[in-house]
Amino acid sequence: MKVSPEKKRFQTINIATIISLFVLILAGGVVRSTGSGMGCPDWPKCFDQYVPPTSVTQIPKDYKDKYVAKRLAKNQRFAHTLDVLGYTDLANRIRNDKSILLPEDFNAAKTWTEYINRLAGVATGFLLLLTAAYSFSYLKDKKRIVVASIFNVILVGFQGWLGGIVVSTNLLAWTVTVHMLLALAILAISIYTYHAARLNNSSDRVAAKPLLKVLALAAILLSIIQITIGTEVRERIDAISGRLQGQSRESWVTDAGAIFSNHRDLAILVLVANVMLYALIRRGFNRHSVQQQVMSFSFLMIMLQIVTGIVLSYDGLPPAAQAIHIVLASLVFGAQFYLILNLYRSAKVWGSNS
Repeated sequence: MKVSPEKKRFQTINIATIISLFVLILAGGVVRSTGSGMGCPDWPKCFDQYVPPTSVTQIPKDYKDKYVAKRLAKNQRFAHTLDVLGYTDLANRIRNDKSILLPEDFNAAKTWTEYINRLAGVATGFLLLLTAAYSFSYLKDKKRIVVASIFNVILVGFQGWLGGIVVSTNLLAWTVTVHMLLALAILAISIYTYHAARLNNSSDRVAAKPLLKVLALAAILLSIIQITIGTEVRERIDAISGRLQGQSRESWVTDAGAIFSNHRDLAILVLVANVMLYALIRRGFNRHSVQQQVMSFSFLMIMLQIVTGIVLSYDGLPPAAQAIHIVLASLVFGAQFYLILNLYRSAKVWGSNS
């Protein structure tokens, strides 16, 4: 069945959105690894400007007091919201956390690193809006694509609001973790809508064995846990870096303690689960199938992630390796999620007309 130009356009924009989400995760990884998260102390502007300054002479002399005061007011509103939702203990922790009010010295490199990350976020948001707009070409035959696309736009709006909270709370630990997990949820929905758009209405059912589906679900669950622990490791490293003022990088891994060891040990379990999954995929599908192609890609990303993990462990956590490690983790998650979808219904490869 021939695909209409409108549906073809939706699929093109959808795949562009997925690519832009990976780019955005990479940009976020660069921001975290270079310590640029507070390069812009306000949101959504940067130092009250749409194009940020390049020199401290371009901002008011009292900029530290000004932005700390703004952050304090925003945090009080956020704490009040948490009170209303019943999270009183968490609200009080935010009110009493003095580290939130520590000002950041102006650093042009960090400011522009964070600003470029925000530009990537705006571009991704625009693509998600276009995806939602063109999803209406599926309103008659695949309403779930329209619903999911609109929900993703709402989720991105919430993610933008949460990004402002991350900044106002001076990168408060749990908000950074939620921010990352929400990014994965947005990515998963975009992959889901792309997969749904590539399905035929009849001849795409897959007779995958229950064991294969269970193992695939277990593998992606392990990846989500691993990403969550990895984000917490990053938060611990940030605290250590702040305490040591960026010095003695070679001791950061040791100082991180058990959480780093847990992250490393879980990587072995992730590898074992995916080796088993790969073996079952190779046995159940031919090498030209989308299932085996996606699994091969996922396994390659896992191996590269292990390599970057070794570099991080034994080379003092170089920033470039940190950013690559994060984006590889998201690529593994995306591939695993797409594999699971294709274990139920097999999508046509990109470029075919049906």
